[in-house]
Amino acid sequence: MMGYVIPFLLGLVPVFLFLASLILLDSFKLVTFRSILVAVLVGFAAAAASFLANTALLTHLPIEGGTYSRYVAPFVEEFWKAAYLIYLVASKRTGFMVDAAIYGFAIGAGFAAIENIYFLNALSNPDLVIWFVRGLGTAVMHGGTTAILAIVSQGIAERGSAGAWRTFLPGLAIAMIIHSTFNHFILPPIVSTAVLVIFLPVFMMAAFRQSEASTRQWLGVGLDTDVELMQALTDGSFSESHIGQYLKSLRENFRGEIVADMLCLIRIRTELAIKAKAMLMMKEAGFNPEPDPELQDKFTELKYLEKSIGRTGQLAIAPVLHTSNRDLWQLQMLGQP
Repeated sequence: MMGYVIPFLLGLVPVFLFLASLILLDSFKLVTFRSILVAVLVGFAAAAASFLANTALLTHLPIEGGTYSRYVAPFVEEFWKAAYLIYLVASKRTGFMVDAAIYGFAIGAGFAAIENIYFLNALSNPDLVIWFVRGLGTAVMHGGTTAILAIVSQGIAERGSAGAWRTFLPGLAIAMIIHSTFNHFILPPIVSTAVLVIFLPVFMMAAFRQSEASTRQWLGVGLDTDVELMQALTDGSFSESHIGQYLKSLRENFRGEIVADMLCLIRIRTELAIKAKAMLMMKEAGFNPEPDPELQDKFTELKYLEKSIGRTGQLAIAPVLHTSNRDLWQLQMLGQP
């Protein structure tokens, strides 16, 4: 048993160290340790589901094992690794590419841990050097493909609808192609591992820099807009603003009490948006803000107002609300316990 511990650690410790470095590089620290642990456990489950699916398909498909590992297994394994990540992005539980990348790499690392245990058990006397190359390369590949899927999907989601399949298909296709290419063994194992170990950090650092620059720009512009709107709502000048005039025009199609509820909804959404952005700025500065005891009451009121004005009313005021994926995410973030 002890003879397998060192090879296992050689293959996985560097991967989890890289995961730890990604967490440390995240300025906003929005991904909690508990969330990362859940992602790793999901990776365990994805590995188990892939094993069952691969075993069943190999039994029924008329192809030999080598062909299956190059052309079928990558699709099966990347699909199972992507399932939880798709849920996170589609339900707006990731706000930035950095968050999505950490989740993706954690899922891949968990998947690789189970796969490496399986392959180690299949070897009678694993050579440390060979296993280091084999185990590390596989682990980096699994973590990297899911992280790339996460980054691409989050980037598309920030520019469009996070619930559409077209948001995830490009990243999923890239992950499957990289995985399939790795399984073709076009390059010697040590070269393939070296390429992955060099390429992945460079790609991730570039994504992190772009994400943080985009986040700071969004925080600055978005906060200014939210504060201006809140000031107009509280100092009496709102009725003379473009948004106020727009709401007045809605009285032709909606009852007065519904228009009043629309105004209240805009006010609460704006207040929550300001709180969320302030929280992000405090996290970036190294502070851990205390939870607002009145926050849950505001979300309860928000849900009541959304129900009161109905779907048609929400569509009517959509032009004056923040409706991008990132702005909706900030409300989701505030609403989490």
